[in-house]
Amino acid sequence: MTTDHDQLTIHEAHRLLEERRFSSVELTRACLDRIRYLDERVGAVVTVTEELALRQAAEADKRIAAGDAGPLTGVPMLVKDNMCTRGVLTTCSSKMLESFVPPYNATVVDKLEEAGAVIIGKANMDEFAMGSSTEHSAFSPTHNPWDLSRVPGGSSGGSAAAVAAGEAIFALGSDTGGSIRQPAGFCSVTGLKPTYGRVSRYGLVAFASSLDQIGPLTQDVTDCALVMNAIAGHDNRDSTSAPIPVPDYTQCLNGDVKGLKIGIPKEYFVEGMQPEVEDTIRAAIGQLEKLGASIDWEVSLPHTRHALAVYYVIAPSEASANLARYDGTTYGFRYKDGESMWDTMEKTRQFGFGAEVKRRIMLGTYALSAGYYDAYYLKAQKVRTLIRREFDEAFEKFDVLVTPTSPTVPFTMGEKLDDPVQMYLSDVCTLPINIAGLPAISIPAGFADGLPIGMQIIAKPFAEETILRIAHAFQQATDWHEKRARI
Repeated sequence: MTTDHDQLTIHEAHRLLEERRFSSVELTRACLDRIRYLDERVGAVVTVTEELALRQAAEADKRIAAGDAGPLTGVPMLVKDNMCTRGVLTTCSSKMLESFVPPYNATVVDKLEEAGAVIIGKANMDEFAMGSSTEHSAFSPTHNPWDLSRVPGGSSGGSAAAVAAGEAIFALGSDTGGSIRQPAGFCSVTGLKPTYGRVSRYGLVAFASSLDQIGPLTQDVTDCALVMNAIAGHDNRDSTSAPIPVPDYTQCLNGDVKGLKIGIPKEYFVEGMQPEVEDTIRAAIGQLEKLGASIDWEVSLPHTRHALAVYYVIAPSEASANLARYDGTTYGFRYKDGESMWDTMEKTRQFGFGAEVKRRIMLGTYALSAGYYDAYYLKAQKVRTLIRREFDEAFEKFDVLVTPTSPTVPFTMGEKLDDPVQMYLSDVCTLPINIAGLPAISIPAGFADGLPIGMQIIAKPFAEETILRIAHAFQQATDWHEKRARI
């Protein structure tokens, strides 16, 4: 191959494949070679599907030759390891599922295969998507390609790090409280969390069912729109999937933000935020103003300060219910030397789950237990409604809200492992969006001492087109998204 493939976007790869500059098989082999060369240091991939990938690439080449290629045909990508892939290990980076091979695909996997994408493997993650650093994987932590001593964010850290390192052209992640956007910000890639219900969750291993959403991690906004065109839409197999038509997301990428109203909620510039992060985001907002957007710096969302507490009642409660199915009797890890059925179940969960997963199960079980349900879970749901209403009111005045993605640059490996509350605070800017079920994107906005900083753009439900339009205009005017990690 004459082209440096780790620099490629989806739309560039598509053009070069169409021009026969290289074949999908050659591009796929290049990505597989890069995983072999880099991933011992990065730790972004837990399962490599070389045989499947080369078979899919050969099929893609036939489609391209027949003139039947879409924009994703023949493009190598990774799937986060909490999405079911037929005949391929799906572990959730947990010992509990270390040998689980699903008999079916997640809907998003079916859709990507129909589009001709090439699945080269499964991306590492925090166990069961519970974490903000991808240090909670049962197999190995993932490192940030911009600085291997630092975290890539989580829980979709493997997906973000792989795209940043050029191991895959794009990847899928899932986002329960920031798990696409925060790693996108930390790894200087583009990550979109769609509106709850915009993308089917069928085949996504559940963490918190009212919060989880699947979305793309890509090099730029154009790629994000292309992946959304493939994966968005109603699915009869997912009762929470929205029966709303899917637009062509690429049609909104016109580079024009003139007249759009942007609100800057002051509560997101939190106490303890790194000054370099605040300065960078303010400069990025200034760039949007230069492009013709109207900026209001005096927006207030006062219930935002309760979002962290609300999230850490609702999400663990739903996790407690969802993870009750891992009892050692049907599938997954089973402790074999239990003295009784109850002992086997207890030991299965003791040895099958990692510390962070057990911490959240215990938090959730407590919140749902007799005598505490009203005090915790019910109250959290009421405050959730207030947070959602507050966003609704804001979107009556503004097209989007803009905030930092994270209050800090990527922190060092191990820095927050022994302080769960500090780790949870990493998602303070992202988790209110999941609570309200809104769409939001993180795009590269700059660097501080060589470390990436992400800017978050939030819109009302199903207004992904507005988000993509503004994010694309910013990327047309800046080059932060074109910078690549060199490792």
